[in-house]
Amino acid sequence: MIGIDLELTGCTVLIAGSKSGSNKAVKRFKSQGATVLTAQEPFTAIQLLEQASLLVICDAEPERFASVTQASRIPVMHLEPTSQTGSITLLGGGPGALDLLTLRGVHALADAEVIFADRLGPAEHLPLLAPQAKIIDVGKLPGHHKLTQREIEAQMIETARGGANVVRLKGGDPFVFVRGYEEITAATAAGIPVNVIPGLSSCLTVPAVAGIPVTARGINTMFTVVSAHDPLTDIQLEHLSKLGGSIVILMGMGTIEQTVAGLHRVGMDGQMPCAIIESGTTQKQRTSYTQLDKLAQTARGHSNPAVIVIGEVAGLPAALASIAVQDEPGLLAPQLEVA
Repeated sequence: MIGIDLELTGCTVLIAGSKSGSNKAVKRFKSQGATVLTAQEPFTAIQLLEQASLLVICDAEPERFASVTQASRIPVMHLEPTSQTGSITLLGGGPGALDLLTLRGVHALADAEVIFADRLGPAEHLPLLAPQAKIIDVGKLPGHHKLTQREIEAQMIETARGGANVVRLKGGDPFVFVRGYEEITAATAAGIPVNVIPGLSSCLTVPAVAGIPVTARGINTMFTVVSAHDPLTDIQLEHLSKLGGSIVILMGMGTIEQTVAGLHRVGMDGQMPCAIIESGTTQKQRTSYTQLDKLAQTARGHSNPAVIVIGEVAGLPAALASIAVQDEPGLLAPQLEVA
């Protein structure tokens, strides 16, 4: 299939274009279960039309095959011909749910030849999204990295220099608390073309699926997203608490005890609403709504990946659940797990 759009198993595909320009397309469609016919000249393509159920034009001069397109009575697809120089696409895969991957991201994976994949985002769906691609797992766990960051960059550059269409798949957005900019800097310095495809960041999507708006009229006018991979200082926590907005914490489960203790020290109310959303947007999602003085204890019942929300907005799902929906019985308030 092409991405998740078209099932090709058992179909006969006619690829019209130069041999060098269409070689990647031939490999791609064969990997997706299609029978592939090729034609480098229009006359040959017209002779083969009746045997095919899909026509693919893949040539540096697609107008050469205008007569074939006009004669075709089957669907026609146009693809860019193979480039002699490889490229790297930095792709944000979103928070984890397959249907929250962008359409542009789906197309990039469908065109990829080699994918360097992190463990978060839609990595488990790559056999469906990119059956034609070689998948290299470079996911990192706390304290365990299969490859160092410099090794990942070197392998991507070497692969692209060999002419491959490389995708670097990251969870969330490639520029939010990840090392995407380092990777495009290395690729640019090596003379490799780079494309960036944004992704939906968990700092917005995960609170949303738990019924938590990061801003709400009359409650707050700002929110701050922080990485708590390393403990925040008391000065940082004091500034955060004085802003009066929502605090959205990523990568903070390992330092949650220090964060809670620090917020207490700088004077945050122990009854401040909080929430922990584990594996947000996926079928494993589990959410606990609590308050600051119970947050560290609640966190012991959760594991990574998780997003932590601290602020008045974290109490809104409970307020919503208390509203009796009489006129619209089909509307359901969020399911609450209160700690």
